[in-house]
Amino acid sequence: MEIGIGNVTFVLFILALVFVFKTINVVPQQHAWVVERLGKYHATLGPGLNIVVPFVDRIAYKHVLKEIPLDVPPQVCITKDNTQLQVDGILYFQVTDAMRASYGSSNYIAAITQLAQTTLRSVIGRMELDKTFEERDHINTTVVNAIDESASNWGVKVLRYEIKDLTPPAEILHAMQAQITAERSKRALIAASEGRKQEQINIANGEREAAIARSEGDKQSAINRAQGDAAAIIAIADATAAALREVGGAIQSPGGEAAMQLKVAEQYVGAFEKLAKTNNSLIVPANVGDMSSLIATALQVVKTQQKTS
Repeated sequence: MEIGIGNVTFVLFILALVFVFKTINVVPQQHAWVVERLGKYHATLGPGLNIVVPFVDRIAYKHVLKEIPLDVPPQVCITKDNTQLQVDGILYFQVTDAMRASYGSSNYIAAITQLAQTTLRSVIGRMELDKTFEERDHINTTVVNAIDESASNWGVKVLRYEIKDLTPPAEILHAMQAQITAERSKRALIAASEGRKQEQINIANGEREAAIARSEGDKQSAINRAQGDAAAIIAIADATAAALREVGGAIQSPGGEAAMQLKVAEQYVGAFEKLAKTNNSLIVPANVGDMSSLIATALQVVKTQQKTS
């Protein structure tokens, strides 16, 4: 009898432990558990300690509320110019409504993956090949907006989509590489021609500026020479005028006229002396050897000039 009572006690103890275990549930941070009561949605358990009714309530779904990266399988897309392009990417999403994520779709991960692929094909189909490489941000934004609108019914928020790789066929890659090489060669030739053009312009400008500088220098030099000659002429004229005034003043002084006459006579005799040393043929007075008569003749000439003036 005692053994039967002990077995019953042990069974009750085990049942009590199971009851407690089923009643108390600890939900981790950034998780959400969906509780069904008798097969119907009852509540969503948040992080921390939660109490449920054993054998009546059941934890039907467990969701992670963290941001989740999801690889979108590679697929072949056709561009607007009928070029095949293999595209793969990665999608980032987050469960925002645990109840909708549980009952809105049988498999929301597969749903958003398929929707990402179909949307990507549609977007790339409206673009030419070159534009797909230039407008990756536009593609990413368009895919996110299209998926997020539908995913809201599944309790999922699509945060962003990133294209990992765009791979055109090998022949297209070869053609693109040839085009890039040709474009670079073209830019190099244009740069070289622009350099030569600028060089010629610089040389021409330098020669023009040098010619202008030389002409300005010649002009200034000629002006300086003309000004110098004019100043010299003025100085000589001033000196001659001053000398004539001095001579005139000396002549008007006592004995000045006689001195002038004597000076002229000396110059007259000196002139004949110089003529005698040259081979010139001249008519000279017959008594040129008589110095006194020669001087008297010179004085007579001076007096005659004075009377005439």
